Amino acid sequence: MDNFDIQILSRLLNNCRESDRQIGIELGMSGGAVNSRIRKMQKLEIIEKFVVKVEPPVLGYGVLYFVISGENMKEVLEQVSLVGEPHFVAPCVGGITVCSIIVKENLEQKIELAKKLMKDFKVLSIFEAENPGFKTNLTKTDLQILDELIKDPREKIETLAKNTRMSTKTITRCIDKLQKNEGIQFTTVYDPKKIKKFIPYAIITWIEGDLKETLERMNKEFSNAYLQIPFIAKNQIVLFLYSNNIYKIDELTQKVRNLKNIKSADLFIPKKISFYDNWIKKTIIDFKKSSKLHLTYQTN
Repeated sequence: MDNFDIQILSRLLNNCRESDRQIGIELGMSGGAVNSRIRKMQKLEIIEKFVVKVEPPVLGYGVLYFVISGENMKEVLEQVSLVGEPHFVAPCVGGITVCSIIVKENLEQKIELAKKLMKDFKVLSIFEAENPGFKTNLTKTDLQILDELIKDPREKIETLAKNTRMSTKTITRCIDKLQKNEGIQFTTVYDPKKIKKFIPYAIITWIEGDLKETLERMNKEFSNAYLQIPFIAKNQIVLFLYSNNIYKIDELTQKVRNLKNIKSADLFIPKKISFYDNWIKKTIIDFKKSSKLHLTYQTN
């Protein structure tokens, strides 16, 4: 991995549908050179797969986050599946795992249930992400195209049109709509342990004060270290960064903690990242059976 590789990976994490040619223009190289580097990262299994990451509120679900002492993926999945559908699981350095599950209703009851069922783990934290205000009005056409994109997020528009028997104009319009939805991201799953020379990490911050002002200050001070654009909720900003020096990671984390409006900031260095999309597929199947024309979710 060199600086060009990490920059290409960063762009794929932010939007894996961005063309090799466009990435090349941004980085000052040919599209063919970008494609060669992507294939190299796939061969080395740095890039595991391309995915469509959908935030649960977009499809009408709530989400619970867990920070658990323990990192056995199989055991963690077995435990969280007793409470709801897995959304993502990320074992981290230090023997802890950050994960989330999808729940439809009774979130407070599900939190209490989780505390009782997950007795084999030391649960360091369980919290419901405050409703981030994602708005959606997805049609059956949108969901049909989303269903195809889940299979291959980088699929060409012409192939999608053929598979769905829709016009390229309809496909283009729907993809544009999906990409503008802040709760839907065309991204990449990568293996953090195989990224030589660089250390990916995340800082989860809790905000007390003006969220927009805080984000602007973060962008000004830390954007050079961004691996992905920050994830924003009502009272949280999650920074996804990278560094070539473990001590710089600690130094930057302290700088984040010292920013105005930061209530707390926790550092996580992932060893593996897994996303699960069975819940999306089930939702699409159920909605196809519905007589409704739109899937709507009203936010507070």
